Amino acid sequence: MAVNTETMTINMGPQHPSTHGVLQLILDLDGETVVKATPHIGFLHRGIEKLSEHRTYHQIIPLTDRMDYLAPMHNNLGYVLAVEKLLGITDEIPERAKVIRVILAELTRLKSHLVWLACHALDIGAMTVFIYCFREREFIMNTYEKISGARMTSNYFRVGGLSADLPEGVADEIRQFAEEMPAHVAEYEGLLTGNKIWQMRTMGVGEISAEAAIDIGLTGPALRASGVDWDLRRDNPYSGYEDYDFDVPVREECDTWARYHCRLEEMRQASRIILQALDKLEEGPILADCPQVCLPPKQDVVNTIEGLIHHFKIVTEGFKPEPGEIYQGVENPKGELGYYLVSDGSPMPLRMKVRPPSFINLQALPQMCEGRLLADVIAVIGTLDIVLGEIDR
Repeated sequence: MAVNTETMTINMGPQHPSTHGVLQLILDLDGETVVKATPHIGFLHRGIEKLSEHRTYHQIIPLTDRMDYLAPMHNNLGYVLAVEKLLGITDEIPERAKVIRVILAELTRLKSHLVWLACHALDIGAMTVFIYCFREREFIMNTYEKISGARMTSNYFRVGGLSADLPEGVADEIRQFAEEMPAHVAEYEGLLTGNKIWQMRTMGVGEISAEAAIDIGLTGPALRASGVDWDLRRDNPYSGYEDYDFDVPVREECDTWARYHCRLEEMRQASRIILQALDKLEEGPILADCPQVCLPPKQDVVNTIEGLIHHFKIVTEGFKPEPGEIYQGVENPKGELGYYLVSDGSPMPLRMKVRPPSFINLQALPQMCEGRLLADVIAVIGTLDIVLGEIDR
């Protein structure tokens, strides 16, 4: 009797549920086994890189937090560090500003991982942990609002430092949250790690070797879960990360289970870094002494004509870095986020190229899915922790 060897081609997406954004997958199926998976992007088409060629360096900052909207402060941090490097003022950033940047960056890491765990677990069928994770996320969103005025696309970092100092009492609230966070992570583990269904849906699913991960360009937890010990905060530090004591979690299983454990441990380490940063936080300026680059304090703008003129000149005309090009990478919750800036001496960059971790990491999806069941595609999308806002930037 002849065997039917035809495959069936189906569309998955680009509706949002389970694809974590407007991602379309073309899946060739042999029964329920994925023979071929082809990701299709381009449904957002934000054009941030092109828009940046027609805006001053200050005006670009609000565009960056709309890429990975789950980690807006990381996007801001990478960009302002790149501009400061281009201007040659990296060493002039005040210590208080650097410490607050680290605190907010690690809070952002926690917020991003909380959404990842909540949605990844919900995709696989675990609903309770979703509610628990969003409980902790709500504190971080409220803290964002107190500090920057926005809950989602928060915009707080500036070239040369910060837009404002921390509101009174916020540091104490963050300390209490960071002290309590490891207990919450243990709570998530209690709901998932010993669960047989969770183990069956994650162990051995979405495997990728260290060699393949390096070849594709994976970074972040997706790389470290394949046994590659690499973290920019430790190996190419910025914002004073070399002064903090923390561990970089690495696993050898190379699968969804390993990536789950890596991110959970990263949440514990982020809390540890936040507490160290709070211990280092001392009174002092929050902006570099670079009047040609940094906006004057708001009280000067409101109360003095000199401050108003100074503010007006920078906002309307911008500043002009020397011609040159630089690259600056930061350890985003999803991997290495990098900005490549080219200056021609004008107030606007000649070119801005972003290296977004979600875009690079998505390349691994076909390799992780092919040969697995259709249900495993959902687990693989979740474990990659992609955001389409920075994929189609």
